Amino acid sequence: MKKLSIIFALLLSLMVVLAACGKDNTDKDKKETDNKTAEKADDLLKSIKDKGTLLIGTEGTYPPFTFHDTSGNLTGFDVDLATEVAKRIGVKPDFKETQWDAMFAGLDAKRFDMIANEVGIRPDRQKKYDFSDPYITSAGVLIAHKDNDKVKAFEDIKGLNAAQSMTSNYADMAKKYGAKIVGVDGFQQAVELLAQKRVDVTINDKLSFLDYKKQKPDAPIKVVATANDASSSGFMFRKKSDTLVDEVNKALKEIVDDGTYKKISEKWFGEDVLK
Repeated sequence: MKKLSIIFALLLSLMVVLAACGKDNTDKDKKETDNKTAEKADDLLKSIKDKGTLLIGTEGTYPPFTFHDTSGNLTGFDVDLATEVAKRIGVKPDFKETQWDAMFAGLDAKRFDMIANEVGIRPDRQKKYDFSDPYITSAGVLIAHKDNDKVKAFEDIKGLNAAQSMTSNYADMAKKYGAKIVGVDGFQQAVELLAQKRVDVTINDKLSFLDYKKQKPDAPIKVVATANDASSSGFMFRKKSDTLVDEVNKALKEIVDDGTYKKISEKWFGEDVLK
């Protein structure tokens, strides 16, 4: 009986030791997995620098921020600024054009490293994505046909057809005021439909409107109201892109401090729009 007690005690001790070892190994494996995950996230900047290319998602149909000139070349305020950021990081920009409504999915699928498309910084997006420091601020405006004298305020668009990019801030604003949304690919299509009286209004960026009227002063459209709250925009990234975001913010600061931002801004808007 005494021998059985001794054997039982030994077996029990062995089981405790094995359990402890198993827990240690599990904790060790978990720690290693967590470390690898963190390293992988931090490796995005290293990967970009190693390949020498920053993949940038953009619309290409949203003047003056991102569009094609008369020669068919991609250009615009966001394109110039993102190109300068890439230069400061020490890599080449590689712009990947896609429609606005597919852009976030493209970032999620890792088709781009960041988005440069005047993306508004707002709480719901910040829950899922990282943003750079704001690089431009602008107000939304309500645009109508020049012959439309009935629409004078945002409250007047209830039940009217508003041409909007479906996932934009301005589509949300139009819905809030009760408009019926007509989906478009971008600002250009929205104002063309408006000029043809195929829609009643569009809510869009004031700077885009000013640029459009500068290019087409005879366009039959007008601003009838301006939103009180201006929105800030930044470059957008997947979550856990901390090192890349830090590098981009560093580049943006340098661009502002040495006057490069002012030159780019004056080229497109005639003034420093960061102020």
